[in-house]
Amino acid sequence: MAIESRKSSGLGRGLASLIPPAPPGVSSAREVPIAEIGPNPDQPRRTFDPEELQALTDSIAAHGVLQPVVVVEDGDGYVLVAGERRLRAVTRLGLETIPAVVRTANEQERLELALVENIQREDLNALEEARAYRHLIDDFGLTQERVAERVGRSRPAVANTLRILETAPLVQQAVGDGTITGGHAKALAGLESHSRQEVVLASVVARSLSVRQTEGLVAASREDSRATAPLGKRTRDVDPDIQHMESQMREALGTKVTIASGRKGGRITITWYDDEDLGRLVDRLAAVDR
Repeated sequence: MAIESRKSSGLGRGLASLIPPAPPGVSSAREVPIAEIGPNPDQPRRTFDPEELQALTDSIAAHGVLQPVVVVEDGDGYVLVAGERRLRAVTRLGLETIPAVVRTANEQERLELALVENIQREDLNALEEARAYRHLIDDFGLTQERVAERVGRSRPAVANTLRILETAPLVQQAVGDGTITGGHAKALAGLESHSRQEVVLASVVARSLSVRQTEGLVAASREDSRATAPLGKRTRDVDPDIQHMESQMREALGTKVTIASGRKGGRITITWYDDEDLGRLVDRLAAVDR
């Protein structure tokens, strides 16, 4: 379950700004055979909620397709650029055609159309959105400013979303599966070390922290990192068994744990970031003896 839901994106532009109007006298939509519509290889959305898809299927069964999908001609058929959930729902119902607006668009424009539609419907998670922005930048040579203009975002919003791709793989996975939101990931991106991001992520998830609380935890972690940097440097030749034990304790406690071993014993350092976090750790450690 996601820690908190996403809010409206507030886009000022829409699909109409990317789709040229139909010529005079030409219908804006027509029935297109489903068998002739192929998937969009640049579809930014990777996941589809089964319950939401079933609800849409039931709605279309009762009321029909209220909004046409958007396709572009491709050889003898079509490529879908907007409306994949509607197409999947209609396919489930066994229908042979679907209302569609047929437009002309190149590969870049197809991606933009799919991206804008999904953003407006809040169908993309932040990771999918970031990957789509990166695709436009890397594969089509767009600047962040140009991407922002095309999808109706501000340039800072695009830049902040792209930061998610710089976070640790576990953070990106948590965004992708809905464990945390893009806001949490952007806050965690403020930590340079992937390992520290993962430690703070564990605490965020264990405590169901809000984005604001996560930002505070990140700030505290950065202060802790600066305060302990001269003393906290460890040699590169760390015993693999020690590393494994650190990892086990980190997962069990949901916080940073370091083990320093010496000739006659050693010490275990458990990090907490505020009084609430300390109380949580005490409760968890006390439960071990019960």
